[in-house]
Amino acid sequence: MVLMAVSRFERFFRSAAGVDVDKDDLRRYSGFVNDKVYDLLVIGQAHAKANRRDIIEPWDLPVTKGLQESIHRFRLLDEDIELKPILEQLAMLPPLDLSVGEETAGRLPEIVGGLSVALAQAFKIVDPEVKNPATEQWERTIRVFDLLL
Repeated sequence: MVLMAVSRFERFFRSAAGVDVDKDDLRRYSGFVNDKVYDLLVIGQAHAKANRRDIIEPWDLPVTKGLQESIHRFRLLDEDIELKPILEQLAMLPPLDLSVGEETAGRLPEIVGGLSVALAQAFKIVDPEVKNPATEQWERTIRVFDLLL
């Protein structure tokens, strides 16, 4: 399952960081977003449990200053990411012990947008000359996110 149409995906990465991606990259991108959102929810679940709540609220998610800034840059791009595909992908992952609150679920598209902007821009940090990221650049960039999120 993919989060957006190929043409929208290509336009988004060009707009966010001047990076050219293609339909073959869409699978990597979807896997990245799926994994990172799930990671944020797992930590959010731990925060909610520590506060003796049954629902993961937005303030439970570990949204860092950098991710918040990427979310803001995403808003400025005026792109849209639909919630339904995100929730469908999350439903295929191991279940969480707690429910995701409505407000939290409603914020997931912007979080995905922020992660997407950060990913696109990270390609240029990992390799300033990259135009069309190859497998090696995808793997390196994702490893950086794995260290931090």
